[in-house]
Amino acid sequence: MGTAPTQCPSGITANFHAKFDNRTEFSCSSFPFTLNLSKLNSHPTSKGLVNKIGSLPDIDDLFWEKVPTPILDVVENPTHLKSLSIRELKLLADEIRLELSSTMSKPQRSFKASLAAVELTVALHYVFHAPVDKILWDAGEQTYAHKILTGRRILMPTLRQKNGLSGYTSRTESEYDPFGAGHGCNSISAGLGMAVARDIKGKRERVVTVINNTTTMAGQVYEAMSNAGYLDSNLVVILNDSRHSLHPKIEEGPKTSINALSSTLSRLQSSKSFRKFREAAKDVTKRIGMGMHELAAKVDEYARGMMGPLGSTLFEELGLYYIGPVDGQKLEDLICVLQEVASLDSMGPVLIHVITEENQCSEDKQKKVTVEKQQEGLSLNDIYSFSNDDHCRTYSDCLVEALVMEAEKEKDIVVVHAGIEMDPSLKLFRERFSDRFFDVGMAEQHAVTFSAGLSCGGLKPFCIIPSAFLQRAYDQVVHDVDRQRIPVRFVITSAGLVGSDGPLQCGAFDITFMSCLPNMIVMAASDEDELIDMVATATRIDDRPVCFRYPRGALVRTDYPIHGGSALEIGTGKVIVEGKDVALLGYGAMVQNCLKAQALLSKLGINVTVADARFCKPLDIKLLRWLCSNHDILITVEEGSVGGFGSHVAQFIALDGQLDGRLKWRPIVLPDNYIEHASPKEQLALAGLTGHHIAATTLSLLGRTREALLLMC
Repeated sequence: MGTAPTQCPSGITANFHAKFDNRTEFSCSSFPFTLNLSKLNSHPTSKGLVNKIGSLPDIDDLFWEKVPTPILDVVENPTHLKSLSIRELKLLADEIRLELSSTMSKPQRSFKASLAAVELTVALHYVFHAPVDKILWDAGEQTYAHKILTGRRILMPTLRQKNGLSGYTSRTESEYDPFGAGHGCNSISAGLGMAVARDIKGKRERVVTVINNTTTMAGQVYEAMSNAGYLDSNLVVILNDSRHSLHPKIEEGPKTSINALSSTLSRLQSSKSFRKFREAAKDVTKRIGMGMHELAAKVDEYARGMMGPLGSTLFEELGLYYIGPVDGQKLEDLICVLQEVASLDSMGPVLIHVITEENQCSEDKQKKVTVEKQQEGLSLNDIYSFSNDDHCRTYSDCLVEALVMEAEKEKDIVVVHAGIEMDPSLKLFRERFSDRFFDVGMAEQHAVTFSAGLSCGGLKPFCIIPSAFLQRAYDQVVHDVDRQRIPVRFVITSAGLVGSDGPLQCGAFDITFMSCLPNMIVMAASDEDELIDMVATATRIDDRPVCFRYPRGALVRTDYPIHGGSALEIGTGKVIVEGKDVALLGYGAMVQNCLKAQALLSKLGINVTVADARFCKPLDIKLLRWLCSNHDILITVEEGSVGGFGSHVAQFIALDGQLDGRLKWRPIVLPDNYIEHASPKEQLALAGLTGHHIAATTLSLLGRTREALLLMC
């Protein structure tokens, strides 16, 4: 099928999911903004970003009154840090913190994480020689200072916006990002691979990976550490410990302390003389033989473990040489330890335990920045909107309220949550049923099998995992749940497009990979009422696993009444609007866009049926046959990848002979590519999933090509 790009006067992107009379498709491009290339060209490290980030407003128009940053202004790339004194580096860290505070839209978890890591970032780029040396980050939330220091400062106001900077490290964005940050826990594995490749090729660059507390909940971290200890390749792992914990009770307990003694010990542990003495002692014990080497190694490990904080011997057992704790806000200590580690030609894997503190930007400074912006009469959300629905009630609010109502009636209901962070809505359930709520952090694989065990023990677990994170636990879903037909109730959040988080957290694939499982019941909620009913339905299913998805963001109605759910009949959809010309069969949140398309088409005299499938597996066969028999055109619409709901419909209607006659069928799905970060509306437009796109596809199938084009333009 060919594609003929056409420029629309209004600049709205158009993707039609059907053929026109001339066998071509229309594609309209958006108006580009003016990009200040002279400023970009002044930053050597922005090379390659001009083509990638081509729709930016003039950066000067986005800045309010700038805070003076004389040192940062002359630092165009990390090389310029090498000539600065310690005092100047400290001032630079303060300026970076002010820069982040003045350009970021609002305080948030990712913003605070970057503030906490400013000194660590400065020290890393001062000691190591990126991009020759490889610095990998596990989570994008820590990398904003890194982006500023690596030539992307001028583009920071575009962070997470369409055609702007990614919220994560990206290999296509900068040569200083040697590996893309995933959902966390991937940096040690990738870094170890780079270190081994370096050794095989006879190169000498350093490889540094930065992990955090959240990352250490994931099993891949320990698998990578164990393998690193076995391979004994030179690798530096930095644990950025912000003292966060899953359970508040633990946080109230004793914390790792940093004092003069611990700083001295950290410097001693990392010193070249100490490491050489330690290696010499190892050689002596090896010559003596009779098990003396193994005994001496254990004595060394546990002696240093007694000096270090609780848990330090865990890393020693995995084969990493532990150094720490180091004060993450003291540049002198950080630079001293990093320089000692970097100076060693042969050291094996090392873990440096760095303690950082969030909230490094004082409330007074944040208030000052906010007041200055408000005095300019500018809306923060209009310019730096991460989410337009922050003030609205969300699907997660609705879910939790429904779970609470069901849990009050059903004592066996428990909730297991996994992911980077817990949705604030879940706090309501945790407060009401603290002994029936389990947050396991980024241990999605454990969450699934743990839920299976709870179910085998007679409970009714609801396993809540964002769609993109459920991908990591798919093996457990298959073997530990579906194959054994264990009734685990999967609640798939953040399904579909997720706006500023881009492709990293996009829930594009769950319909496909869950609906292909033989025993799984697969549902999707089109609105808050359906979501409540699906909670009730899942509660009553006790003979097989079930899953249902809902999107990130606000509810269809903000004033929905709180009511108890009614169990749905398995495998039944419903007709919302009945027409006679075209049938739009929506799945999940796309039902709302089908209704928008129906409203547009009705003004053109086209009678449209809109149906809510509700179930992808099992399909409502009776409804499908009725739609096929009474309409000439059937269009399925879903916010998921190829191979999902539309594929299941196609499989059935093809085998049922519905495609042998006059019926025209078209699927509308997410395109076969990753949609980069943008606002939710912009992403839907790029994906061709808006009401206008659905209506245009319908018009083209009816042969009304000109009207389809006019509708989009």
